Amino acid sequence: MKASTIKMLQSQKEQIIELWMENQMEDPTLREDLMSNEDLRVQSIELIDALLHTLTEANSTQVESQDFEPVFEILAGISLSRARQGYTPRETAVFIFSLKDAIFSVLRTNITDLALLNQELLEVSKLIDSLGIVTFETFIQGREEVILRQTDEIAEISTPIIRVWDGIIALPIIGTLDSARTQIVMENLLVEIVNSESSIAILDISGVPAVDSLVAQHLIKTVSATRLMGAECIISGIRPEIAQTIVHLGIDLSSIITKATLASALRQAFTMLQLEVIKVRKDKKA
Repeated sequence: MKASTIKMLQSQKEQIIELWMENQMEDPTLREDLMSNEDLRVQSIELIDALLHTLTEANSTQVESQDFEPVFEILAGISLSRARQGYTPRETAVFIFSLKDAIFSVLRTNITDLALLNQELLEVSKLIDSLGIVTFETFIQGREEVILRQTDEIAEISTPIIRVWDGIIALPIIGTLDSARTQIVMENLLVEIVNSESSIAILDISGVPAVDSLVAQHLIKTVSATRLMGAECIISGIRPEIAQTIVHLGIDLSSIITKATLASALRQAFTMLQLEVIKVRKDKKA
């Protein structure tokens, strides 16, 4: 890109910003619920300032140059924040590619030499496209971070450990039990056994949609780990269809205490701890 063109763009910065803002505001996907127009303008000004300050005739065709690091840092920050706010890839793309239209408009207005105009349009197009690639790469990274964080949060929520009585804890399992989740269940359960000094742990699988040989093996491993910690494990929530599946698969759970309901498992735990719950009826006053 010619030095004279870059100088002209720098002098027309305000015009570029206004055209860029108009392009973004006209787009039907603009999310005013996620970002105010003023915040959008601040982001736009910050990026165009850095870009025009960095741009020289020598580096205009070398976007991979370290000269553009400040621009990349700003783009990365914008892309990450948009990914975390819930913007779609298209909405993020509009932000960077609408800048190309704004610069094109200024170039067409100020350059009368058609050969030079075509050359500069091509250079600007390559430059903005390269910035767009950086934007997408960072946006995808941000979305992956959000997904991983949400996955961890869901895993924590789906494995709540409840202290139902002194010495008794319960872990209701909801959803499919795979290897990764079994590891989380096991770790949380063993930590809670130590922290609560519990001697009985109830695994309730009422919320597990189906039990196959793999799920059964995960349960057996969890029970074994619990016993190594000096606690007994009871599995509750054995529905008729699950019982039939276990029998058909030939899975041996005879060494594990199983109950149909959580209430039955709790009664078994009371018996094992030699506890008795007595229902006391209070007479109504006359």
